[in-house]
Amino acid sequence: MPLHRRLRRHAGSLLVDNFFRGLSRLGRMHPHARPERHDVEVIRDVAYDESGLPEHRLDIYRPRGLTRGELDRVPVVLYVHGGGFRILSKDTHWVMGLAFARRGYLVFNVSYRLAPRHPFPAAVEDVAAALEWVLANAERYGGDLGRLAFAGESAGANLVTSLALITSYRRPEPWAARVFDRGVAPKAVVAACGIYHVSDVQRFKRRWPHMSGFIHDRLTEVRESYLGDPARHDPEHLELADPLVVLERGVAPARPLPAFFAPCGTADPLIDDTQRLSTALDAMGVECEARYYPGELHAFHALVFTPSARRCWAHTYAFLDRHLGVVR
Repeated sequence: MPLHRRLRRHAGSLLVDNFFRGLSRLGRMHPHARPERHDVEVIRDVAYDESGLPEHRLDIYRPRGLTRGELDRVPVVLYVHGGGFRILSKDTHWVMGLAFARRGYLVFNVSYRLAPRHPFPAAVEDVAAALEWVLANAERYGGDLGRLAFAGESAGANLVTSLALITSYRRPEPWAARVFDRGVAPKAVVAACGIYHVSDVQRFKRRWPHMSGFIHDRLTEVRESYLGDPARHDPEHLELADPLVVLERGVAPARPLPAFFAPCGTADPLIDDTQRLSTALDAMGVECEARYYPGELHAFHALVFTPSARRCWAHTYAFLDRHLGVVR
Protein backbone atom coordinates (compact mmCIF):
# COMPACT_ATOMS: atom_id res chain seq x y z
CA MET A 1 0.00 0.00 0.00
CA PRO A 2 1.38 3.47 -0.88
CA LEU A 3 2.75 5.48 2.05
CA HIS A 4 0.21 8.29 1.66
CA ARG A 5 -2.67 5.82 1.94
CA ARG A 6 -1.17 4.20 5.04
CA LEU A 7 -0.73 7.61 6.65
CA ARG A 8 -4.27 8.62 5.74
CA ARG A 9 -5.70 5.46 7.26
CA HIS A 10 -3.62 5.82 10.40
CA ALA A 11 -4.69 9.44 10.86
CA GLY A 12 -8.34 8.56 10.30
CA SER A 13 -8.15 5.70 12.77
CA LEU A 14 -6.63 7.92 15.45
CA LEU A 15 -9.30 10.55 14.83
CA VAL A 16 -12.16 8.07 15.30
CA ASP A 17 -10.59 6.40 18.34
CA ASN A 18 -9.83 9.68 20.11
CA PHE A 19 -13.26 11.12 19.27
CA PHE A 20 -15.15 8.28 20.94
CA ARG A 21 -12.80 8.04 23.91
CA GLY A 22 -13.06 11.80 24.45
CA LEU A 23 -16.84 11.71 24.17
CA SER A 24 -16.98 8.92 26.74
CA ARG A 25 -14.75 10.82 29.18
CA LEU A 26 -16.81 13.99 28.82
CA GLY A 27 -20.01 12.06 29.38
CA ARG A 28 -18.70 10.58 32.62
CA MET A 29 -18.26 14.11 33.99
CA HIS A 30 -21.98 14.85 33.76
CA PRO A 31 -23.85 14.53 37.09
CA HIS A 32 -26.45 12.22 35.49
CA ALA A 33 -23.67 9.76 34.63
CA ARG A 34 -23.31 8.76 38.27
CA PRO A 35 -24.80 5.28 38.68
CA GLU A 36 -26.09 5.99 42.19
CA ARG A 37 -28.40 8.66 40.78
CA HIS A 38 -30.18 5.87 38.93
CA ASP A 39 -30.20 3.33 41.78
CA VAL A 40 -27.51 1.34 39.99
CA GLU A 41 -24.35 -0.13 41.45
CA VAL A 42 -21.32 -1.01 39.32
CA ILE A 43 -18.86 -3.82 39.99
CA ARG A 44 -15.86 -3.17 37.79
CA ASP A 45 -13.13 -5.27 36.21
CA VAL A 46 -14.39 -8.75 37.00
CA ALA A 47 -12.23 -11.37 35.26
CA TYR A 48 -14.20 -13.78 33.07
CA ASP A 49 -11.08 -15.65 31.96
CA GLU A 50 -7.97 -16.75 33.84
CA SER A 51 -5.57 -15.20 31.31
CA GLY A 52 -4.93 -12.12 33.44
CA LEU A 53 -5.36 -9.88 30.39
CA PRO A 54 -7.24 -6.60 31.00
CA GLU A 55 -9.30 -7.36 27.88
CA HIS A 56 -10.72 -10.41 29.63
CA ARG A 57 -12.76 -8.40 32.10
CA LEU A 58 -16.33 -7.24 32.38
CA ASP A 59 -18.28 -4.68 34.39
CA ILE A 60 -21.53 -5.56 36.13
CA TYR A 61 -24.30 -2.94 36.23
CA ARG A 62 -26.77 -4.02 38.86
CA PRO A 63 -30.04 -2.40 39.93
CA ARG A 64 -29.79 -1.68 43.64
CA GLY A 65 -31.70 -3.82 46.09
CA LEU A 66 -31.47 -7.13 44.24
CA THR A 67 -31.53 -10.20 46.45
CA ARG A 68 -30.59 -13.78 45.75
CA GLY A 69 -34.19 -14.90 46.05
CA GLU A 70 -35.48 -16.66 42.97
CA LEU A 71 -38.63 -14.53 42.84
CA ASP A 72 -36.63 -11.30 42.85
CA ARG A 73 -34.33 -12.09 39.93
CA VAL A 74 -34.24 -9.74 36.97
CA PRO A 75 -33.56 -10.23 33.24
CA VAL A 76 -29.96 -10.33 32.06
CA VAL A 77 -28.28 -8.38 29.24
CA LEU A 78 -24.84 -9.35 27.94
CA TYR A 79 -23.53 -6.22 26.21
CA VAL A 80 -20.70 -6.25 23.64
CA HIS A 81 -19.17 -2.96 22.51
CA GLY A 82 -18.43 -1.86 18.95
CA GLY A 83 -15.40 -0.15 17.45
CA GLY A 84 -14.60 -2.03 14.26
CA PHE A 85 -13.12 -4.95 16.26
CA ARG A 86 -10.03 -2.82 16.86
CA ILE A 87 -10.80 0.09 19.22
CA LEU A 88 -12.83 0.96 22.35
CA SER A 89 -13.81 -1.18 25.34
CA LYS A 90 -16.36 -1.70 28.07
CA ASP A 91 -15.05 1.51 29.65
CA THR A 92 -15.98 3.66 26.63
CA HIS A 93 -19.42 2.01 26.58
CA TRP A 94 -20.39 2.64 30.20
CA VAL A 95 -23.50 4.52 29.07
CA MET A 96 -24.91 1.32 27.55
CA GLY A 97 -24.52 -0.59 30.80
CA LEU A 98 -26.09 2.25 32.75
CA ALA A 99 -28.99 2.66 30.29
CA PHE A 100 -30.06 -0.98 30.55
CA ALA A 101 -29.48 -1.26 34.32
CA ARG A 102 -31.54 1.83 35.17
CA ARG A 103 -34.38 0.15 33.27
CA GLY A 104 -34.09 -2.85 35.62
CA TYR A 105 -31.78 -5.23 33.76
CA LEU A 106 -28.70 -6.91 35.19
CA VAL A 107 -25.98 -5.99 32.68
CA PHE A 108 -22.64 -7.65 31.97
CA ASN A 109 -20.63 -5.19 29.85
CA VAL A 110 -17.76 -7.05 28.20
CA SER A 111 -14.32 -6.19 26.84
CA TYR A 112 -12.49 -8.50 24.43
CA ARG A 113 -9.14 -8.72 22.64
CA LEU A 114 -8.81 -6.29 19.75
CA ALA A 115 -7.45 -6.56 16.24
CA PRO A 116 -5.00 -6.33 14.57
CA ARG A 117 -2.92 -7.61 17.48
CA HIS A 118 -5.58 -10.24 18.12
CA PRO A 119 -7.34 -11.01 14.82
CA PHE A 120 -10.39 -13.17 14.24
CA PRO A 121 -11.53 -15.35 15.92
CA ALA A 122 -10.14 -13.81 19.13
CA ALA A 123 -13.06 -11.42 19.66
CA VAL A 124 -15.85 -13.96 19.15
CA GLU A 125 -13.94 -16.56 21.17
CA ASP A 126 -13.68 -14.03 24.02
CA VAL A 127 -17.36 -13.10 24.04
CA ALA A 128 -18.17 -16.82 24.04
CA ALA A 129 -15.96 -17.18 27.13
CA ALA A 130 -17.69 -14.19 28.70
CA LEU A 131 -21.07 -15.83 28.04
CA GLU A 132 -19.87 -19.02 29.72
CA TRP A 133 -18.90 -16.96 32.77
CA VAL A 134 -22.26 -15.19 32.79
CA LEU A 135 -24.12 -18.49 32.57
CA ALA A 136 -22.16 -19.75 35.57
CA ASN A 137 -22.45 -16.59 37.69
CA ALA A 138 -25.44 -14.43 36.75
CA GLU A 139 -27.81 -15.94 39.29
CA ARG A 140 -25.61 -15.04 42.24
CA TYR A 141 -25.85 -11.41 41.16
CA GLY A 142 -29.64 -11.60 40.98
CA GLY A 143 -30.04 -12.46 37.30
CA ASP A 144 -32.65 -14.72 35.71
CA LEU A 145 -31.00 -16.72 32.93
CA GLY A 146 -34.42 -17.74 31.68
CA ARG A 147 -34.71 -14.11 30.52
CA LEU A 148 -31.38 -13.59 28.79
CA ALA A 149 -30.64 -11.10 26.01
CA PHE A 150 -27.57 -10.17 24.00
CA ALA A 151 -26.96 -6.60 22.85
CA GLY A 152 -24.28 -4.77 20.90
CA GLU A 153 -23.69 -2.14 18.25
CA SER A 154 -21.62 -2.10 15.06
CA ALA A 155 -18.87 -4.72 15.49
CA GLY A 156 -20.60 -5.65 18.75
CA ALA A 157 -23.78 -6.38 16.78
CA ASN A 158 -21.76 -8.76 14.62
CA LEU A 159 -20.40 -10.48 17.72
CA VAL A 160 -23.75 -10.91 19.48
CA THR A 161 -25.29 -12.22 16.25
CA SER A 162 -22.47 -14.76 16.00
CA LEU A 163 -23.00 -15.58 19.67
CA ALA A 164 -26.67 -16.25 18.91
CA LEU A 165 -25.58 -18.64 16.14
CA ILE A 166 -23.34 -20.46 18.61
CA THR A 167 -26.26 -21.02 20.98
CA SER A 168 -28.55 -22.20 18.16
CA TYR A 169 -26.24 -24.26 15.89
CA ARG A 170 -23.73 -26.88 16.94
CA ARG A 171 -20.36 -25.81 15.59
CA PRO A 172 -16.94 -27.48 15.33
CA GLU A 173 -14.95 -24.92 17.34
CA PRO A 174 -14.38 -26.34 20.86
CA TRP A 175 -15.18 -23.03 22.55
CA ALA A 176 -18.40 -22.72 20.53
CA ALA A 177 -19.37 -26.31 21.33
CA ARG A 178 -18.96 -25.62 25.06
CA VAL A 179 -21.47 -22.77 24.85
CA PHE A 180 -23.92 -24.85 22.83
CA ASP A 181 -23.66 -27.71 25.32
CA ARG A 182 -24.73 -25.41 28.16
CA GLY A 183 -28.19 -25.45 26.58
CA VAL A 184 -28.99 -21.83 27.51
CA ALA A 185 -30.07 -19.53 24.70
CA PRO A 186 -31.10 -15.86 24.63
CA LYS A 187 -34.71 -14.86 24.25
CA ALA A 188 -33.76 -11.72 22.34
CA VAL A 189 -30.88 -9.97 20.58
CA VAL A 190 -30.46 -6.22 20.13
CA ALA A 191 -28.16 -5.81 17.12
CA ALA A 192 -27.77 -2.12 16.37
CA CYS A 193 -26.26 -0.80 13.11
CA GLY A 194 -24.24 -3.95 12.62
CA ILE A 195 -21.66 -5.05 10.09
CA TYR A 196 -22.48 -8.70 9.44
CA HIS A 197 -20.40 -9.65 6.38
CA VAL A 198 -16.85 -8.59 7.21
CA SER A 199 -15.03 -10.56 4.52
CA ASP A 200 -16.61 -8.42 1.76
CA VAL A 201 -16.60 -4.76 2.81
CA GLN A 202 -16.05 -3.72 -0.80
CA ARG A 203 -19.76 -4.31 -1.38
CA PHE A 204 -20.44 -0.93 0.23
CA LYS A 205 -18.27 0.80 -2.36
CA ARG A 206 -19.97 -1.13 -5.15
CA ARG A 207 -23.35 -0.01 -3.85
CA TRP A 208 -22.27 3.56 -3.12
CA PRO A 209 -19.51 4.41 -5.65
CA HIS A 210 -19.33 7.99 -4.36
CA MET A 211 -18.67 6.92 -0.76
CA SER A 212 -16.11 9.20 0.89
CA GLY A 213 -12.53 8.01 1.11
CA PHE A 214 -12.64 8.41 4.90
CA ILE A 215 -15.56 6.01 5.33
CA HIS A 216 -14.17 3.56 2.78
CA ASP A 217 -10.85 3.55 4.65
CA ARG A 218 -12.58 2.76 7.96
CA LEU A 219 -14.51 -0.13 6.41
CA THR A 220 -11.42 -1.52 4.68
CA GLU A 221 -9.54 -1.22 7.95
CA VAL A 222 -12.20 -3.33 9.67
CA ARG A 223 -11.69 -6.20 7.25
CA GLU A 224 -7.89 -5.95 7.10
CA SER A 225 -7.47 -5.66 10.87
CA TYR A 226 -9.94 -8.35 11.83
CA LEU A 227 -9.45 -10.91 9.07
CA GLY A 228 -6.30 -10.05 7.16
CA ASP A 229 -6.61 -12.02 3.94
CA PRO A 230 -9.98 -13.84 4.06
CA ALA A 231 -8.52 -16.53 1.78
CA ARG A 232 -6.34 -17.79 4.62
CA HIS A 233 -9.44 -18.84 6.56
CA ASP A 234 -11.37 -22.03 6.09
CA PRO A 235 -14.82 -21.00 4.74
CA GLU A 236 -16.66 -22.78 7.56
CA HIS A 237 -14.39 -21.15 10.12
CA LEU A 238 -15.10 -17.72 8.61
CA GLU A 239 -18.85 -18.06 9.22
CA LEU A 240 -18.56 -16.49 12.67
CA ALA A 241 -17.12 -13.35 11.07
CA ASP A 242 -19.92 -13.34 8.47
CA PRO A 243 -23.04 -14.40 10.42
CA LEU A 244 -25.25 -12.81 7.78
CA VAL A 245 -24.03 -15.34 5.21
CA VAL A 246 -25.08 -18.17 7.53
CA LEU A 247 -28.53 -16.70 8.03
CA GLU A 248 -29.02 -16.04 4.32
CA ARG A 249 -28.42 -19.75 3.63
CA GLY A 250 -31.52 -20.42 5.72
CA VAL A 251 -30.35 -23.69 7.29
CA ALA A 252 -32.66 -24.72 10.13
CA PRO A 253 -30.97 -24.34 13.53
CA ALA A 254 -30.81 -27.08 16.14
CA ARG A 255 -32.48 -24.68 18.58
CA PRO A 256 -34.75 -21.76 17.71
CA LEU A 257 -33.02 -18.49 16.97
CA PRO A 258 -33.99 -15.59 19.25
CA ALA A 259 -36.02 -12.59 18.17
CA PHE A 260 -33.94 -9.66 16.89
CA PHE A 261 -34.30 -5.90 17.26
CA ALA A 262 -32.18 -4.12 14.62
CA PRO A 263 -32.17 -0.31 14.78
CA CYS A 264 -30.22 1.73 12.22
CA GLY A 265 -30.04 5.30 10.94
CA THR A 266 -30.94 5.92 7.31
CA ALA A 267 -27.68 7.84 6.81
CA ASP A 268 -25.60 4.96 8.18
CA PRO A 269 -23.36 3.50 5.44
CA LEU A 270 -23.96 0.06 6.98
CA ILE A 271 -27.74 0.19 6.55
CA ASP A 272 -27.67 -2.47 3.80
CA ASP A 273 -26.51 -5.06 6.33
CA THR A 274 -29.45 -4.33 8.63
CA GLN A 275 -31.83 -4.66 5.68
CA ARG A 276 -30.22 -7.96 4.67
CA LEU A 277 -30.38 -9.23 8.26
CA SER A 278 -34.08 -8.43 8.45
CA THR A 279 -34.78 -10.13 5.11
CA ALA A 280 -32.80 -13.26 6.05
CA LEU A 281 -34.48 -13.66 9.43
CA ASP A 282 -37.93 -13.03 7.98
CA ALA A 283 -37.30 -15.78 5.40
CA MET A 284 -36.44 -18.17 8.24
CA GLY A 285 -39.58 -17.26 10.17
CA VAL A 286 -37.58 -15.52 12.91
CA GLU A 287 -38.92 -12.25 14.26
CA CYS A 288 -36.77 -9.27 13.35
CA GLU A 289 -38.02 -5.83 14.27
CA ALA A 290 -35.89 -3.57 12.06
CA ARG A 291 -36.38 0.14 12.70
CA TYR A 292 -34.89 2.95 10.65
CA TYR A 293 -34.36 6.45 11.99
CA PRO A 294 -34.45 9.18 9.32
CA GLY A 295 -31.22 11.04 8.72
CA GLU A 296 -29.32 9.43 11.57
CA LEU A 297 -25.68 8.36 11.29
CA HIS A 298 -23.85 5.29 12.56
CA ALA A 299 -24.37 4.49 16.27
CA PHE A 300 -26.53 7.59 16.73
CA HIS A 301 -28.25 5.98 19.74
CA ALA A 302 -25.05 6.35 21.79
CA LEU A 303 -25.83 10.08 21.99
CA VAL A 304 -28.58 9.30 24.47
CA PHE A 305 -29.67 12.93 24.90
CA THR A 306 -30.86 13.38 21.29
CA PRO A 307 -34.52 12.92 20.30
CA SER A 308 -33.80 10.08 17.84
CA ALA A 309 -31.67 8.26 20.39
CA ARG A 310 -34.42 8.56 22.97
CA ARG A 311 -36.91 7.08 20.51
CA CYS A 312 -34.51 4.27 19.71
CA TRP A 313 -34.00 3.44 23.39
CA ALA A 314 -37.76 3.51 23.99
CA HIS A 315 -38.21 1.02 21.12
CA THR A 316 -35.36 -1.12 22.49
CA TYR A 317 -36.87 -1.28 25.96
CA ALA A 318 -40.32 -2.10 24.60
CA PHE A 319 -38.88 -4.94 22.51
CA LEU A 320 -36.88 -6.42 25.41
CA ASP A 321 -39.71 -6.03 27.89
CA ARG A 322 -42.01 -7.91 25.53
CA HIS A 323 -39.64 -10.79 24.86
CA LEU A 324 -38.25 -11.12 28.37
CA GLY A 325 -41.65 -11.09 30.00
CA VAL A 326 -41.19 -7.81 31.89
CA VAL A 327 -44.37 -6.19 33.15
CA ARG A 328 -44.21 -2.49 34.02
